[in-house]
Amino acid sequence: MNDDDLSARNATSSWTRAEDYVRSLALRRTARRGRAPGGRTQPEAPRFSLSTLPFLLLIGAVALLAVAIIVAAWPGRPKPARLPQEEQRELGMAPSGWFEEAKREFH
Repeated sequence: MNDDDLSARNATSSWTRAEDYVRSLALRRTARRGRAPGGRTQPEAPRFSLSTLPFLLLIGAVALLAVAIIVAAWPGRPKPARLPQEEQRELGMAPSGWFEEAKREFH
């Protein structure tokens, strides 16, 4: 090949022209359609083991988990009775002699 032949070819079919670009895209699209396999088809009747059974197993597992959580969360024993409260003191009242007792402790 010589250099004159390459430059002449580039000048006549430049890919930068819009019509050449659009034409190449159209050729690619038609070529892709020819290579593509036929459309997908679905079976006449769905198989139980592939469609319904996994769904039923999943629902059963979730139900079993819910029952286990409910049983674990259910209170089993009654709460113990409350302990008797200490006698309540009146606020602001101290027993007599507390000040003298405190003095003895710190001296």
